[in-house]
This record gives sequence, structure tokens and C-alpha cells, in this order.
Amino acid sequence: MDLTQLAIEHAIATMWIRYNEPLSLDEIADTAILSKFYFSRVFRSMTGTSPGRFLSAIRLFKAKNLLLQTPMSVTDIAYMVGYNSLGTFTSRFSRSVGASPGRYRAKSMMGGHSLAGRARPLVTGRVGEVSGTVEVPEEGGPTRTYVGLFSSPVIEGVPVACAVLDGSGPYTLTGVPRGTWYVRAAAVGVGEVDPRPWARRPRFLGAGDEVTVQPHTTIVKQDICLRRATVLDLPILLALPELDNWGVPGCRRIPVGATAGRR
Repeated sequence: MDLTQLAIEHAIATMWIRYNEPLSLDEIADTAILSKFYFSRVFRSMTGTSPGRFLSAIRLFKAKNLLLQTPMSVTDIAYMVGYNSLGTFTSRFSRSVGASPGRYRAKSMMGGHSLAGRARPLVTGRVGEVSGTVEVPEEGGPTRTYVGLFSSPVIEGVPVACAVLDGSGPYTLTGVPRGTWYVRAAAVGVGEVDPRPWARRPRFLGAGDEVTVQPHTTIVKQDICLRRATVLDLPILLALPELDNWGVPGCRRIPVGATAGRR
């Protein structure tokens, strides 16, 4: 590992620790001992997004955890994770997670999060198709794999198209509207699940190339090889059943403190 990557990882660790502070780009770059402009460029090349977007994702991820771990009000949580406006927090949370803070908390408690029927409705006009194969490493037990097309590199909001499969295999995303989209995949464990949703993480992550669907486009091929998640990966904000529900049907729970084979 080179020194630049170590510097970026240190900056990300600082974000996770000081997420509730009004961190500026200059302050974050200083923790990496890099100039602001060089830091921003290298950070984007390694993570796929800007430092500010990464920090925002951490704050919303922490908010998800607080909603499940504590009885705190949505207002208190908004200020605790660094927002000065409840309205701004609520709109960003809703857009990123796919449900308002209160609804996210209620659906998690009832085990109601699901991606079934969550893709955006088809738009009029010509649409394309993205298909390929997803390869998940054969380690750590059975997984469920989610593949989606998003408008940004972050796995957040309602995907324009999505597919769910068990482990590795072929996938097809249909009804893709014209535009440029990001292919993202996440594999989550379905064998032994920590009873605490806030302690769960995706087992593997994968990213395809940018996909551009144009009027003459019919089918775009995109194969994805997943890898073990690292600190350079953005937290998943979109609510997924195996990560956000208290009750995960078909999964065997493990005692708190036991090893579940996740990172």
C-alpha cells in the first residue's frame, strides 16, 4: 500500500470519527497532510466520489444506525449527525435511503424493507437493457446479490432498474431510460446474520463502468466482479432487507458478539 492511499484512508477514518463536526475540505485534507486540490483529485480517483459526498454518506449512515439503536427523535438525530436544518436532513435522508427517517425506523422494526417493485416506473420513449454476469467470491457462506443502476456512484435512492439473485450468475436490467447510469452491485450474507441491523455490512461490493443508453441503444453488456468491501467504499444508504430489517426471513441469527464471517 502506498503512502497516498494511507493518507486517504486516514482522512476517511477522521470523517467516521468527526462526522458530527462542521468539517471543511481544508480540514479533511490537512488530516491527510495533502494540499486541498491534490487531495480532492486523489480522493475521487480512489473512492469514486468527492470528500464532501463521502462525508454526507457517513452522516446519513450514522443517522440510520441511531434510528435503530436509540429512541431519539428525528430532530435530535439530525443535529447529532451534523445537520443544522431538520428539513435538509429529512429530504436528503429520504432521497438517499428511500424512506423518510420515521418511516425507515418503522419499516425496519416491522421487517418491511424490500426492493420488490422499488425500481422507478418506465418512462415513455425508447428504453434499453443492461445485462451481464455477476461473479461473487466463494467465501463466507451464501449471499444474496443486488444489482442496480443509479444516477450517481453512491448506492442510494431508488435505482432506475434493479435485479436480485442468489450469489453469482446472470442478471438483466430492463426498461432502462436514456441517460448515463452507474452500475453497482452488493452481496449480503443470508446464512448467519447479526441480530443488530446496525452491525451488518455488505460482504462484497462491485462496480461496473458508466452505462450510457442512447436512442439507438438496445442492449449494453456489463460483467461485474465483486470484491471484499474496504474502508474506501462508501456506506450503502439504500435500505436493503438483509442489512436494515430486524427480522430477516430465512436467515439464522447468531448470538451478539459471535463471529458472523463479515468484515
